[in-house]
Amino acid sequence: MENAISNIVLMIVLKIIDVLYTPWIVPLLLLAGGLYFTIRTRFMQVSMFKDSIKVVSEKPKSENGISSFGALMVSTASRVGTGNIIGVATAIILGGAGSIFWMWITAIFGGASAFVESTLAQIYKKKNSDGSSYGGPAYYMRDAIRFKSLGKALGVFFSIIIIFTYAVGYNMLAAYNLQSTFSTFSFYNQNSPKVIGVILALAFGAIVIGGAKRLSDVTKILVPVMGVIYVGVALVVILMNIKNVPHMFHLIFANAFDFKAIFGGFTGSCIMFGVKRGLYSNEAGMGSAPNAAATADVSHPVKQGLVQMLSVFIDTLLICSTTAFLCLITDVDPQKYVDGDAANAAGYVQAAIHSTLGNFGPIFIAISMFFFAFTTLIGNYSYCEGCLAFVLKRNLKRQEALVFRCIAIVLIYVGAVSQADLVWNMADMAQGFMVITNMPVILFLGGTAVRCLNDYRKQKHAGLDPHFIASDIGIHDETDFWK
Repeated sequence: MENAISNIVLMIVLKIIDVLYTPWIVPLLLLAGGLYFTIRTRFMQVSMFKDSIKVVSEKPKSENGISSFGALMVSTASRVGTGNIIGVATAIILGGAGSIFWMWITAIFGGASAFVESTLAQIYKKKNSDGSSYGGPAYYMRDAIRFKSLGKALGVFFSIIIIFTYAVGYNMLAAYNLQSTFSTFSFYNQNSPKVIGVILALAFGAIVIGGAKRLSDVTKILVPVMGVIYVGVALVVILMNIKNVPHMFHLIFANAFDFKAIFGGFTGSCIMFGVKRGLYSNEAGMGSAPNAAATADVSHPVKQGLVQMLSVFIDTLLICSTTAFLCLITDVDPQKYVDGDAANAAGYVQAAIHSTLGNFGPIFIAISMFFFAFTTLIGNYSYCEGCLAFVLKRNLKRQEALVFRCIAIVLIYVGAVSQADLVWNMADMAQGFMVITNMPVILFLGGTAVRCLNDYRKQKHAGLDPHFIASDIGIHDETDFWK
């Protein structure tokens, strides 16, 4: 009975995905939209990369404010997760090595989209009673779109989609990816997913029921530390297989431009897997990171837009590339890890690192996956309560928050014991809905972010530390911060 229900749900999800991921919907919105913003911002991913590094270190203006770095870590906690390991390996197995190239393209153009959506979130952020801020796409949809009824409806719809994507789609997938990493160990049996699911759900519950302060503290410590350690160990693997570097890049570029194979089966091509897994990894254009960006206390919205652009690069161009190189530089054949319509991605990564580092490799990957999954779960959840408050038009009552958190905890267990194809496809469907809602909105409102960027550049050129006043770029509506 349980399998029958899962199969019916999977069939429905696959039908929706077939529509969302045709070349002319999600891929076109992401790639063409990112290219459009890249041109409009005058290739700010390159020209302002140094600025993005500098502003990360700036302190908040007020005592209760969250720094750019703090907001960066919350959004990066969501981005840097199981997708950086399992997601990349899945793309290589099912889409080929060329999917890595298209993952890079999605990230490079997506950096401009991430800048625009996060800058808009800063402009239209709202003020808490203690002076701190909150916001995100739901707020710039509601406040910036001139057709107020449409803006409010989009804001509510998008908030519901975020809750579904992160509390259900992404968190269930993160839980599954974590438990699957242990499948290569001798102790793993049919009851292991249940045991791992319980442990992970309890650990997650201890954090979210503890409140947002613990959430921020945990992610700020775990994300950078685990990211640095993971990249360091992967570099050791790469150096020990340095002779395979030319062959590795040949695989990536030859497969990426095999257009006969690509257009012979686009839905399973390297382009599609590069776009899907790139989106799952860096989330640029989806409208998730702006929820964290809106909490930062900065003197100019562009500063946090630059920080979020940097987060995309950290996630995909650094950490995802690290996993790709770690796998492709070894002699392990990814095709041996095709499992029906799915991929044994955990087995592929474990085998690749084991081929170089021996028994230490799989243990290290399992530990990395635990911490990456944990920070992903926390970062994902951090978006949900604020979105629920937007839908309800009020803050959650204590009992309501407790019930919501308990549901989120249960979903993590459910994800750990679910089927691979169900959790992957549900996540793809959910993120697709976010893209088709958020990208058209930021394409429509993007001129505001571009004018904001021009104001920032003008002040920098004059030798000033940029400070923003909304009316300077033609915004005459009431804003909580930029008067």
